[in-house]
Amino acid sequence: MLTVDHAMDFNAHAGRPIGSSQWFAITQKNIDDFARLSGDDNWMHTDPVRAGRDMPGGRTIAHGVYILSLIPWLQREIFEIRRRGRGFNYGYERVRFLAPVPVGSRVRLTMTPVQATSQASGTRIEIDSTVEIEGSDKPALVARSIILIEDER
Repeated sequence: MLTVDHAMDFNAHAGRPIGSSQWFAITQKNIDDFARLSGDDNWMHTDPVRAGRDMPGGRTIAHGVYILSLIPWLQREIFEIRRRGRGFNYGYERVRFLAPVPVGSRVRLTMTPVQATSQASGTRIEIDSTVEIEGSDKPALVARSIILIEDER
């Protein structure tokens, strides 16, 4: 885990991976829970019997947005900022879903800082995020995460 004192310290790590999270198992229960919360109950996510017949690989697949939503949680294993105020998920740029994530797969997050810039309310950090699928040459998704960290009060 990378530990920095201030959010601006990410500039010293720009362009280099700072680490990866542990592998996280994608279960049917997680997929079903996300489907219930999001309203996206398409059979390819929620119907293992039909997926067994009609999906390549014969398994349901996780929602791309579910996999994207794991980034803030998984990033806690990758970095820590000691001297800071509140942190906000400011958004994502260039989100691309590159490969489906079948139920039973394991994924992990790898992050590479792009830049940290001073803002009126704190520091804006841009980080390239890649969610890998264990055993796959193609990642599930890539995105540029944008985080706003308020200055320490």
